Amino acid sequence: MHAVILIFHLPQGMKNSDLGKFVKRFYGQETSAQKGKYRYRRKGLLDHIPHRKLLRGVIIIRESDLGTVMKLLIEWNAVVDQRIIEPTEEDLKMLREAGK
Repeated sequence: MHAVILIFHLPQGMKNSDLGKFVKRFYGQETSAQKGKYRYRRKGLLDHIPHRKLLRGVIIIRESDLGTVMKLLIEWNAVVDQRIIEPTEEDLKMLREAGK
C-alpha cells in the first residue's frame, strides 16, 4: 500500500470563525447540547478516510484518498506539501481500518 504524508496550513490572517469551520469540515467535532445532556459527533472528512494524524496539519493517508483530501484543502486555499512515504507497521494498521 502506498501512503502519503500531507503537511499543510491555512493562509495567514484567516478569521478564527473560518478556521473553526475548516476544522469541523476536515477533522469533525465532538458536540454537546443542554449542559452536556446530549452528546454526538459532527463528522468531518477524515471520519470517512483511514488516516493517522501526527500533529496539527500533518496527516498520513492512503495514496488512493489523496484526491479527496486535496480537493478540500485546495477549496480552503491551504498551503500543502506532500510526499509518498514508506509507512510503518503502525501506519499501515491505521490506514487499513475502514471508515475510521
